[in-house]
Amino acid sequence: MNTEKLIKENKGTIIDVRTPEEFRGGNVANSINIPLHEIQQRLDELKNLKQPFILCCASGNRSGKATQILAQQGIECCNGGSWLDINYYQSQTV
Repeated sequence: MNTEKLIKENKGTIIDVRTPEEFRGGNVANSINIPLHEIQQRLDELKNLKQPFILCCASGNRSGKATQILAQQGIECCNGGSWLDINYYQSQTV
């Protein structure tokens, strides 16, 4: 799954798995904050969102873990890496 292409085509949902404090410090427009430690408890909520999910965090480590968890549940998703990269890709679509 090509993250940049998904964003340019406005497909899916961007989910930021950083802490709420980190998210408040800066985030991708229209992204949803679901911290990594809440992913499993919020699976029902996630299944009602537009897939595929583009997961991001500060470096790509936490979003990689979230991608593994969601993929095991049959949820279409990809690790977008840093939220700054996602933000850049999104800025190119305007």
